[in-house]
Amino acid sequence: MGWKSLDDIDLDGKVVLTRVDINVPVEGGKVTDATRIERIAPTIQDILAKGGKPVLLAHFGRPKGKVVPEMSLRVTLPALEEVLGQKILFAEDCVGPAAEAAVKDLPDGGILLLENTRFHAGEEKNDPDFAKALAAIGDVYCNDAFSAAHRAHASTEGIARLLPSCAGRLMQAELSALEKALGKPERPVVAVVGGAKVSTKLELLGNLIDRVDSIVIGGGMANTFLAAQGIDVGKSLCEHDMTGTAKEIMAKAEAANCALILPDDVVVAGEFKAGAAAETVAANACPPDKMILDAGPAATERVKEVFAGARTLVWNGPLGAFEIPPFNAATDAAALAAAELTRAGKLLSVAGGGDTVAALNASGAAESFTYVSTAGGAFLEWLEGKTLPGVAVLESA
Repeated sequence: MGWKSLDDIDLDGKVVLTRVDINVPVEGGKVTDATRIERIAPTIQDILAKGGKPVLLAHFGRPKGKVVPEMSLRVTLPALEEVLGQKILFAEDCVGPAAEAAVKDLPDGGILLLENTRFHAGEEKNDPDFAKALAAIGDVYCNDAFSAAHRAHASTEGIARLLPSCAGRLMQAELSALEKALGKPERPVVAVVGGAKVSTKLELLGNLIDRVDSIVIGGGMANTFLAAQGIDVGKSLCEHDMTGTAKEIMAKAEAANCALILPDDVVVAGEFKAGAAAETVAANACPPDKMILDAGPAATERVKEVFAGARTLVWNGPLGAFEIPPFNAATDAAALAAAELTRAGKLLSVAGGGDTVAALNASGAAESFTYVSTAGGAFLEWLEGKTLPGVAVLESA
């Protein structure tokens, strides 16, 4: 990889404009989940240790180029201060006199947070003049927001063309993990692709078929593939208009010698709610008045066997409707099996996507995976084989 890290640039005495993702959930004026803030701490601490002055650039919400007081980054200050263990200074703007004055007054060892970059229309337009205004207040640019790297915005792409640039520790960890998982992986490689709809994962499946040895299809997507084989899936969530596409994917996988793994047995119920009466049936025996809500125990054992024979695992999407027990059973069992193999040094496991992270956290498996990405859209686009502007510009810097 051609990008630089914090170790490749002299930061001593430099103002380091650091793009972070602290677009965290907030309720009642308080941050309810500080995970994203916790993940940027190593970068900020390293910049300080190297004598740099971290000045944080970030967005919050979707103000669409206007100042929206409810979307001020000021709300994140208490959580930032708790995680970083010191007072964080705040500037009322990210460019212009307010930002310039705040940077000028920033003492050695201090940390400054600038106001929401999306309060300016030039941010999402990647306006060159706005990028220049951002660059004018710093000496070095550090991008630690992989989760925003799929967007060509002024604070993720434009500014990197104007200053010496590098990846932060979180960005570095993410890129390294993804490179090991799909760039130059140890084989066999297995992918888990779950979720409600085949239509949202077409590009992902198309890219993975040529790059992995087997793909476990889970969630509502699996029902569409079963239906494509002429199997009645009852009242299950199913994209019947996508069965032709599912057949094309199966044919492409066969031609590429990539095994598509569908459930042999399934867990069905008459309704999707906690405590609903559920039973396990063969995948081709779903009663017409019931819906498939999870992979069955035999299918789960098969997935665990595939994991045991693999060296690399990429996971995006649950195997069933994990949000409501008992339909979390297959996802939990498979995740815990992958976690055990990872702990034993037998498997490199990389996972990402909102539902995936929630499912792995719920199962207790997440902490044992090699890497769990919180990047969402950027993680998915990378798996789809797309160029991420925020990464590409670092590689060309």
